[in-house]
Amino acid sequence: MPDTPTPRRFHFISGLPRAGTTLLAAILNQNPRFRAGMTSPLADILGVVMAEASSKNDFAFDVTDAQRAAMLRGLVEHFYSVDDRAEAIFDTSRLWCSRMGLLETLFPGVKVIACVRQLAWVLDSMERLVRQQPVSVSKVFRFDTNTTVYSRVEALTDPRGMVGFAYQATKEAFYGEHARDHLMLLTYESLVRDPETAVRAVYAFLGEPWFEHDFDHVQYSADEFDARVGMPGLHVVRAKVQAVERKAVLPRDVFGRFANEAFWADPGNNVNGVTIV
Repeated sequence: MPDTPTPRRFHFISGLPRAGTTLLAAILNQNPRFRAGMTSPLADILGVVMAEASSKNDFAFDVTDAQRAAMLRGLVEHFYSVDDRAEAIFDTSRLWCSRMGLLETLFPGVKVIACVRQLAWVLDSMERLVRQQPVSVSKVFRFDTNTTVYSRVEALTDPRGMVGFAYQATKEAFYGEHARDHLMLLTYESLVRDPETAVRAVYAFLGEPWFEHDFDHVQYSADEFDARVGMPGLHVVRAKVQAVERKAVLPRDVFGRFANEAFWADPGNNVNGVTIV
């Protein structure tokens, strides 16, 4: 009698932009048992279905919570069903940290890796990308040509902005009831300075058997997507994983404003015993 196939495992990558989510996915994707990549539309698709299966739809009174959960779980499973080679799927979205309860309901025992980085350097990295494209504008800033570094930082850190939402979602997950045993914070600094130690910690957190990665030949890009949002280089990963020292391009007052926002750096804040690497 043939062995029963092992159920496919789903893991989730979330956290801050420019904090190593794409780099982590590119590293993990070296493992032939894994499938990982940049941000997918899956979390947004689930959001649409959740809305239509709620009181937004007049006929949703006939949909039970069990049916909602089954539909949403099925969406995740079938989204990746066309590629049956991978044993473990890593889906990436900044939304996952804001949906820890949903993920725990759909996949009991779920593991979420949130990539974090000093907020000032996240914003500095975004500003550096903007300055590399002086003759074009980005969808990130709604194609507004009349911006300054100050207004761009305000737009990014707004609660609904690209950085602000991700930061608040990560903070919510960190202090939330599902943090213990389900959430890991992976700092960008650890990942680029000692990638093997950092990635070994990821494997241990997930309970996945170790794979020997090549940290000198890690490459990933999403040129078409980056071009569409008007920010080339947003998802480009350098071949060698290493820390690159550079000077900040943000004005000193802006950089200083966000220099002490790394809530994960204070052990006293870790009330849920979250794994932080």
